Amino acid sequence: MSRPGYISLPIITVLFCIGYVYYTTVFVAIEGWLRLSTAAGLANAAGFTLLTLVCIATYTTAVVKDPGRVPASFVPDLERPNTAIHEIKRKGGDLRYCQKCCHYKPPRAHHCRVCKRCVLRMDHHCIWINNCVGHENYKVFLVFVLYAVIACVHSLVLIIGSATHNVPTEEDLPSNDSRTSTIICAVLLCPLSLALAVLLGWHIYLILQNKTTIEYHEGVRATWLAEKAGNIYRHPYDLGPFENLVSVLGPNICCWACPTSGHIGSGLRFRTAYDLSPASTPI
Repeated sequence: MSRPGYISLPIITVLFCIGYVYYTTVFVAIEGWLRLSTAAGLANAAGFTLLTLVCIATYTTAVVKDPGRVPASFVPDLERPNTAIHEIKRKGGDLRYCQKCCHYKPPRAHHCRVCKRCVLRMDHHCIWINNCVGHENYKVFLVFVLYAVIACVHSLVLIIGSATHNVPTEEDLPSNDSRTSTIICAVLLCPLSLALAVLLGWHIYLILQNKTTIEYHEGVRATWLAEKAGNIYRHPYDLGPFENLVSVLGPNICCWACPTSGHIGSGLRFRTAYDLSPASTPI
């Protein structure tokens, strides 16, 4: 059975890029513009170093953390009075069962062909972390993307500032290696910042609707089929924007940007719009 956390070429590439951007930002851009010996230079270097460490920590956690494993003993609770309709297959009315893993699938769980197992609340398989993004590591993945966007923007500002500040004298003129390193870093950061910003915006959009990437694509088809039949489709896990945010990021707003996930529950059952008790929480 495949496990997360194996070192792969994409992971090595990400770590190399982080190291390269850090070196160029601190020891080329900041040193060449603000100087590390000044208060402004030291403050920017310290802030960027902290951002880099947070990115490395959250990225490593997303790589090694299990996204959520379906317990071998899991069986749908058919005796519950409010068993949700989304635990049933769309066709045939059978319970969701994985033929490859030979066990029942909880709501929102899907089988990953790469990891070769079912993942709780699976969002997608990400080659850049060589792991699935699922119930257990979704928030830390999101926090990594958030801080990566901030770090990229910070680095771009410093690099642009370094390139456009007062023209240095002949003695202070940067070497060809420094100029080349700055140009390469800027060329790398521009599309990377845009891609990460789009990815962050996409997941914020999904969180506001309490959807995964898989559920979004399933919802597009479900909406089309419902409209074709003259009905209205509503995503069963959409509890409203604020409750959706709380269900994914946690009840404490101050911790939304922290890579903590002690609130998320077992991932075997989730609140839905059909629940009779709005105050109920995931089990």
